[in-house]
Amino acid sequence: MLEAIVHGFILAFGLILPLGVQNVFVFNQGAVQPQFRRAIPVIITASICDTLLISLAVLGVSVVVLEYIWLKAILLTAGFLFLIYMGLVTWRSKPVSNGEETIITFTPKKQIVFAMSVSLLNPHAILDTIGVIGTSSLKYAGNEKVAFAAMCILVSWAWFMGLGIAGRVTGKLDKSGRWLMILNKTSAIVMWGTAGYIGYSLII
Repeated sequence: MLEAIVHGFILAFGLILPLGVQNVFVFNQGAVQPQFRRAIPVIITASICDTLLISLAVLGVSVVVLEYIWLKAILLTAGFLFLIYMGLVTWRSKPVSNGEETIITFTPKKQIVFAMSVSLLNPHAILDTIGVIGTSSLKYAGNEKVAFAAMCILVSWAWFMGLGIAGRVTGKLDKSGRWLMILNKTSAIVMWGTAGYIGYSLII
């Protein structure tokens, strides 16, 4: 049981640590929202989406679904279009200084939609979850498999909460809004870069 828990922790942490669209978006919203509670929707949505992907991977459902080439093509195309669109929206977002707070136009509804798209329409996240976590879970059964999956999910929730808090602290230090503007541009470039890779995958 302990081996499954430790394995789940190391694996999930290693997968979620690299800079990616999902991480950038959660950090960005933590930084640009005037209050931390306004970043809660994106944190919870990203965490729930990861929970869903991990659960499907461990149960083996996602492997069966992605065996259909046409479904994978639809997923890649949708991911490409969403990332291009989100990159444009993020690039054009302009933080406005208001006293000591910085106001951003991302509503809770838009946060949820964007967080779902970068989580569920991101082939990198899906293939990593299926290929690594799903495959690694095959060595466990019963309570050990449950413990493995639970630890992977726990790491995901803790990571996104930490990212949101780190973003909030960073945002509070930037009174002028200049750094947040740079963060928006960087986030957009990361999204477009990922979209470009997905587009390349579709072509080949």
